Amino acid sequence: MRKVCCLNPISETGTSNFTPEYELTDELAGADAVLVRSASMHELELPETLEAIARAGAGVNNIPLADCTEKGIVVFNTPGANANGVKELVLAGLLLGARDIAGGIEWVHENRDDENISKDMEKSKKYFAGTEIKGKTLGVIGLGAIGIEVANAAYSLGMEVVGYDPFLSVSSALRLSRAVRVVANVDELYRCSDYITIHVPLLDSTREGMNAQAFAKMKDGVVILNYARDLLVCDDDMAQALESGKVRRYMTDFPNAKTARMKNVVATPHLGASTAESEENCAVMAVSELREFLEDGCIRNSVNYPSCDLPPEDCACRICIMNVNRPNMIVKFTALLSDQGINIPNMANKSRGEAAYTLIDCDTLPDEDVIEALRRIDGVKRVRVIYR
Repeated sequence: MRKVCCLNPISETGTSNFTPEYELTDELAGADAVLVRSASMHELELPETLEAIARAGAGVNNIPLADCTEKGIVVFNTPGANANGVKELVLAGLLLGARDIAGGIEWVHENRDDENISKDMEKSKKYFAGTEIKGKTLGVIGLGAIGIEVANAAYSLGMEVVGYDPFLSVSSALRLSRAVRVVANVDELYRCSDYITIHVPLLDSTREGMNAQAFAKMKDGVVILNYARDLLVCDDDMAQALESGKVRRYMTDFPNAKTARMKNVVATPHLGASTAESEENCAVMAVSELREFLEDGCIRNSVNYPSCDLPPEDCACRICIMNVNRPNMIVKFTALLSDQGINIPNMANKSRGEAAYTLIDCDTLPDEDVIEALRRIDGVKRVRVIYR
């Protein structure tokens, strides 16, 4: 029986895909795997039994990646599963940023007891006038699963769209509308955009990248949309840009103690993936990733270990090894098995940065001494055996 700890409520559409060999639990102790959404795991003590963590969403800032990699724990995310939900909220943000709909709604609420509200609104509506998005230019920073969806949808709404992504993959480029102009320098995007939306992960290189230096290169009255990560924008610089009028509105899904008090900020409480469909899609993908890994050793959509796939074989067992990426590791593994007379009909090895992953199918079962010998090889993080 494999134990899966759910640190957050996970859609039953996904968890129902577990077989009877899996037990869902609220207890982390003794768990083989974890399903998580937004719960922070940085303060948790990870049990020795833990082999995998699946984040039902894209961002993994709530997971201690370095610690997991060191312990040989594979961390999965679900890229693209919530892309449509986030895209739709970004489109709503575009419209809310173009027209002061939020201000108008607030005016109605404040004047709800006015018997002459239907007459007074005709005098007041001029204070909430805005602009149309058709014909305006949207700059999309980051052309991953969500950025592409936003770019294509904005073009369909009549906008000119400019994209920037120095790491644009071939598969992403093929899904991007030909009408989207991709630029090689983000400064060019800053200069021509009326609206700018950010869709990049939070890294050291992107942290507070939307700052005073960036704003200085933009059009006066630009609207900034941040439905990716809070710390991508420097709050103090944003406050000054809003005060000066350089930025007309800041649309964000990540209110904090500073932005919640700023004028011309329209904030939502992290609703990007808060749709029934997104939660279901993420749950289904996360459960599938865990099952593939726990049952067959295959890795798909990991953020700390390489993708590695080996079709199921009619063999005695499959050995899964997490190790550091250095020369001669495979030689050491195969030599040890060969010395014990164990034939290897199939094998796969992949690396990603300093981490590597090896799958070895064996025709005969190695005894525990052989497995322990593999574990003692310098650079090996974890050895797991899947019996057929």
